[in-house]
Amino acid sequence: MPSIFTPAPAEIERKRPGIGGKPPVTRRPTGGGGGGGDDDYKNENSGPGQLLRRVRFFVFFALAGDMLFFATVILAFFVSHAGFVMDPRSHTFSPNWHPVILPRILYLNTALLVVSSVTMEIARRHIFREIDVLEEWLGLGRPALRNTLPWIGATLALGTLFLLGQGLAWRQLSQSGFAFDRYHVTPASYFFYLITGMHAAHLLLGMLALAGCLFLLGLFKRVEYRQVAVDSTAWFWHIMGVTWLVLFAVLALGQ
Repeated sequence: MPSIFTPAPAEIERKRPGIGGKPPVTRRPTGGGGGGGDDDYKNENSGPGQLLRRVRFFVFFALAGDMLFFATVILAFFVSHAGFVMDPRSHTFSPNWHPVILPRILYLNTALLVVSSVTMEIARRHIFREIDVLEEWLGLGRPALRNTLPWIGATLALGTLFLLGQGLAWRQLSQSGFAFDRYHVTPASYFFYLITGMHAAHLLLGMLALAGCLFLLGLFKRVEYRQVAVDSTAWFWHIMGVTWLVLFAVLALGQ
């Protein structure tokens, strides 16, 4: 009698008690390959977030030496208050420090710099606006870049007005008899030119960074690189703004 072969019963998929359907399957990651997604910024070891932190650290580290220099100048400013000169006729000592009346345009310059810091912060917030960044990441346009550029341009214009106002303040002070080379008149005038001149030089570097940022924003293809450029420039500009507020308070109230 011939043997009868019966097909083996099909393997029934095992299920966990109380759970229906197939077990989860590990899938390969898909998407934009890390081109500006939030997961890259949350990754502590790599991605745009790490690049952003490194650039910020470099900016803060580079400015730390400058802050120490300004602190040394401020210390020398207050030490000079104790200086005395001897009158050759009466052989008496008199204070060598005579306060300098600050040109009023410095108050306007300070207001311009504060407003420029506000416009720079608006630009920084626009480049990080999530909905605009998402559209750029998906290739739907460049709304973040389009909304950021006008505010960076406004910051650059306000910075230019600030430097022009500082030049006008130096001219007014020189015409009133307190030129830079007249240290014997009063050390206060010397410190005025030193403090404002060094800050103006640093702010000029910030304006060059702004101009470079405007140029590079159009070249960078990835949105995260544009974010790093704007963010680092904004932090430099904010630090220079706070530094001027401290220096201006020393000049206005410390005499």
